[in-house]
Amino acid sequence: MVGPMAHARARHNPAEGKAPVRRAASAVAVLFLLVGVLGFVPGITSGTGDLGFAGHGSGAYLFGVFQVSVLHNLLHLLFGVAGLALARTVTGARAYLIGGGAVYLVLWLYGLAVDHASGANVLPVNDADDWLHLGLGLGMIGLGALTGRARR
Repeated sequence: MVGPMAHARARHNPAEGKAPVRRAASAVAVLFLLVGVLGFVPGITSGTGDLGFAGHGSGAYLFGVFQVSVLHNLLHLLFGVAGLALARTVTGARAYLIGGGAVYLVLWLYGLAVDHASGANVLPVNDADDWLHLGLGLGMIGLGALTGRARR
């Protein structure tokens, strides 16, 4: 179709007109939702038969690398839902990215400090999780800071 009707029939892009920080927060939130779901999927998560609710004894590994538990997966899902809710405003999106990044840096420090074989390893986390948490923390803070700047 050509002319005025062609534009009227075009699909609306939900990201159109959305502030970059809101798009970034939404993308990160969807990623967390995806990871939370994948943590329960056999084949993508090895050892799902050994998936514990919490603690270092969970024998499940997302992508065969990242130790997960039901609690760990649920926290990813909740973090994703919170991100989608907060991404509805620029202020909320920035808070999600920077605050969430700070939370992940604290998780990285926790992972470095905790004995991975002890009962204190509640989530659980392993070395791969620890370094992923560092990357997520720095990445989220970077996204919040770089995409949250006002246009001049």
